[in-house]
Order: sequence, then C-alpha cells, then structure tokens
Amino acid sequence: MDELSIAIVAAGEMGAAIGARLTERGAAVRTSLAGRSRATAERAAQAGFEIVTDDAELADVDIVLSVLPPGEAVALALRLHGPLASAKLKPIYVDCNAIAPQTSARVEEIIRTTGCAFVDAGIVGSPPRGDDSPRIYVAGSDAAAVCELAKFGLDVRDMRAATGAASALKLAYAGVTKGLTAIGAVTRAAAERNGVAEALRAEVLASQPELTDWLDRQVPKMPPKAYRWVAEMEEIAAFLGDEGAGSGIYDGAARFYERVARTVEPVPLR
Repeated sequence: MDELSIAIVAAGEMGAAIGARLTERGAAVRTSLAGRSRATAERAAQAGFEIVTDDAELADVDIVLSVLPPGEAVALALRLHGPLASAKLKPIYVDCNAIAPQTSARVEEIIRTTGCAFVDAGIVGSPPRGDDSPRIYVAGSDAAAVCELAKFGLDVRDMRAATGAASALKLAYAGVTKGLTAIGAVTRAAAERNGVAEALRAEVLASQPELTDWLDRQVPKMPPKAYRWVAEMEEIAAFLGDEGAGSGIYDGAARFYERVARTVEPVPLR
C-alpha cells in the first residue's frame, strides 16, 4: 500500500494528537498554519506534520480531516472549495467537528460540488494518548473508506447510516457531558453565593457519589475551555430545534460558557 497522505486542519489539541498517532504509524500528515497561533505551530512540529503554505497542497492528499471549533466548519469548507475543485485526485473530506446535522449537510453541499467524497464524523472522547484513542464515528455513503485509518491506531466506527448520524450522536453525547458540566458549575456557584456549598457537596456526595466524582473532575477543567464550547452549545440548540423547550437549555449554556470565557485565560486551540 502506498503511504497514506492526510491533511489535518487544524493542529489544535485534538487535531495534533490524532495527527501524531497517524505519523507514528506511518502516515504522512500535513497542515496549514494560516491564521493559527504559535502554540499550534509548536504542536504541529512536535507531531511531525509537514507544514504547507498553499491550500492546494492541503487538497493534494488522500484524506482531509477538518478538526476545528464548530463555528469554523463551514468557513473551512468554503476556503478549501477552490483547491478541492481544482485537485486532480479528489481526497475524501471528513468533517470531524461538533456540528448539528443541518450544519453537516451545509458542509457536505459545499464539498460535493468540488467532486470530492464527503464523510460526516463525530469524535467522542479525549485526544489519543498511549494506546487509547477517542471513538471516531463516521457516517455517509463513503464512510467505509475512512475506516482505513483504523490501521493507523485510531478507533474508527462506521455507523452504516446516512450523513448526519455521526454529528447527531456527537451532539447528543456532548449535550449530556458539557450540558451537565454547565449545570454543575452554575449550581455550585449559586450554592457558594448562598453559603450552602459545603452542605450541597455533602448531600450530593451522600446521595450521588458518582456524580460528585465526575463533577469534581470536569468542572475545574472547564473554564479555560469555555470559549470553545460556546458554538458547540449553539449547535446543540440548533440540533434540538423547536422540540419542546430543549433548545433553550443549550442557548442558556452557551451564554454561560460565554460569560465564563470572559473571565479566564483560554487554553489556546489555534
């Protein structure tokens, strides 16, 4: 088999870790640093990425992985539309972002007009480390081709479903985990303001010990990441649509994370 070539945009925490796993197992990975930070450049170098300056070089690969904050997913597809349309050998474009199925359909529409195949993907779990890999769920008519990445140490799972299924699963899962983090943080802060923080902790620890352990891990890690979760909560609200009052919960969570983001130094993703 010829060396598999992959473009990853961008080398954030997840993208760099996925790319490092791929390079360790023999794939050739490249990225662009256009508009990205020094931290991203350092991560890309440590992961062994080839740095390219022309988007045409991003399109000259076997697979393009879009791994971005959800608010940037459509913009990247538009940015790469011309280079992908001009590419002689069409790569598979895999959108791995936490976006609503409706947004995934918009990205697919852009990509399909270039002649490239499109795969809807959702990443569930932490960046690869050691022998562990997040679950990368893939959906759509071309999803099986992306399962080739399993040979490079990634846990890729074909849902055998239509485009949008992977995005739906990702957002449903994030709605539980990041939604619960928001609820835990808000209620703990309210308890602190009202002088009952210790009593609340004692009661939850007695009646819901597993929940206490989970919140003790997740809430302290949240503030530096909050700015990245604003658009994700908005995508979950769009995913839920007007079904009952559910979307309002996540619009509220987005505004909460927005407020938190203004008070802390963010963990650089770019």
